[in-house]
Amino acid sequence: MSAFNPLSRALISFVVVFALGACAHNPAHDEAASLPHHELDPWEDFNRSVYAFNKGVDKAILRPVATTYEQITPKPARTGISNFFTNLGSPWITGQLLLQGRFKDGSEQMGRFLINTVYGVGGIWDVADRNRLPEHETDVGATLARWGWKESNFVMLPLLGPSSVRDGMGQMTQILVDPVDQKLRKRTGPAITALEVVQIRASLLDLDDTISESYDEYAFIRDGWLQRRQYQLFGEEASLPDYEEFLEDEEQPYAP
Repeated sequence: MSAFNPLSRALISFVVVFALGACAHNPAHDEAASLPHHELDPWEDFNRSVYAFNKGVDKAILRPVATTYEQITPKPARTGISNFFTNLGSPWITGQLLLQGRFKDGSEQMGRFLINTVYGVGGIWDVADRNRLPEHETDVGATLARWGWKESNFVMLPLLGPSSVRDGMGQMTQILVDPVDQKLRKRTGPAITALEVVQIRASLLDLDDTISESYDEYAFIRDGWLQRRQYQLFGEEASLPDYEEFLEDEEQPYAP
């Protein structure tokens, strides 16, 4: 793909300006100064600023739109939209499975894509699932981890949320290179991207109360994401963090 188009450059500039501006001073930084730091989060101050920015965007725009979408869109329609976007990513997932040497999984995933595209009206109906054809999930970050990039610092990406240097590079690679995704978005314009973002946010609405009730939202999301990601990549071999000391410190109030 060629360089970013003007709209993409404008969006990136907008995000960077606001994210860096938030770093100037954020009370959350002072309140969190006494909390234990995660070894994979050396840029915590910056990440907290980006999280605060993301939360502001979510509160002002994404959550209200996602809530309305969930209220006015019947569940079968929401399921169909989710299935469509899942199916859209199957060719990319197939390619990553092959790069990881998982040839059987790759053939099964491509089979799902062909069946759902042809018989499931572009993937709106998950016909392959009804026929018990296995579904596989992976990405560029998993491919890089399989190739040897095991550890990667945590980073909170503007608008995209929790990630790592390795996985963030994978996300950007897919956004810029995925041919099936690019072709569709070129034909439909920003509408399809907006629908996908709203659909994903709506699927996470049930987690809002749990996150808001946590002692430290940022740390809760970071540690949960890192733990889940480690398990996704390495399974039982994942080195999960020891939370006992963290939970003990959680009982203490923030330092003034």
